[in-house]
Amino acid sequence: MKANIFNIQKFSIHDGPGIRTVVFFKGCPLRCPWCSNPESQQRPTQILWDKKKCLYGHLCEVKCPAGCISFKNNNLVFDPEHCTGCKSCITQCPGRALTFVGNMMEVDEVMEEVLKDMDFYQESGGGVTLSGGEVLMQSAFAAELLKKCREQKIHTALETTAFATPLVFSKVIAGTDLLLLDIKHHSDREHIKYTGVSNQSILENLDFAIAMKVPVIARIPVIPNINDSLYDAKEFVKLLKAHRVDTVNLLPFHQFGEKKYEELQVPYELKNVKALHPEDLTEYFNVFKDAGLNVSM
Repeated sequence: MKANIFNIQKFSIHDGPGIRTVVFFKGCPLRCPWCSNPESQQRPTQILWDKKKCLYGHLCEVKCPAGCISFKNNNLVFDPEHCTGCKSCITQCPGRALTFVGNMMEVDEVMEEVLKDMDFYQESGGGVTLSGGEVLMQSAFAAELLKKCREQKIHTALETTAFATPLVFSKVIAGTDLLLLDIKHHSDREHIKYTGVSNQSILENLDFAIAMKVPVIARIPVIPNINDSLYDAKEFVKLLKAHRVDTVNLLPFHQFGEKKYEELQVPYELKNVKALHPEDLTEYFNVFKDAGLNVSM
């Protein structure tokens, strides 16, 4: 069993309690225009191309044994379907303009990385967080990885949109100690508009997690002109209370992922939108606090 993993981040302190290792799964069914990891959206392996570093020597094209790289109108074209993952294009690039995104890994390979930091988990009350992309798109692998973590008595967290069938969600959540659930919008209509999918199955899966007594932290990305008004804050509060969620983490919009869109050669809709900072959201934050929710940023 293999999954496409695009990053394993060590010593994370923002994705669950304590010091954690975060395993990032590639592929996501949502298309949020503010996504800070656009390289996580497509399931197949991709290449980030830094045009400013490219010397246009075409060594990557010449050295690729599978013929997956070509240039058209001075732009790099990558064919993921025939890529073998040899990374010759990366190693042969004199300008270091290419970054390989996605690595097919077995469960035991991931566990080998996870176990290297066992001492840190034990000392800090940390553990492993599965993230993405959307981890539920590779659910069988995720469930097996969670099982192996539990066998080692490692605390597990699932960072997810919860957009999946109830059967898929239930199998993965069964091995999870903490659910970090992204809620993009309180309105189903607006959720469809901005992410491309309805929030109905997401909320149904949230209810299932609550019924199974899995601790839940709702994570709300606060995006200018999309869900950042005080009206939106009040509607989020209503939604959370209706689904019996009392802990929420607000995520102010940032521009950390902007360069990746350029390197993927895909348009970035929020390019000129100003980033938000905690001090910009004081009133927004207080709506949740005044409603008695445990809120953080």
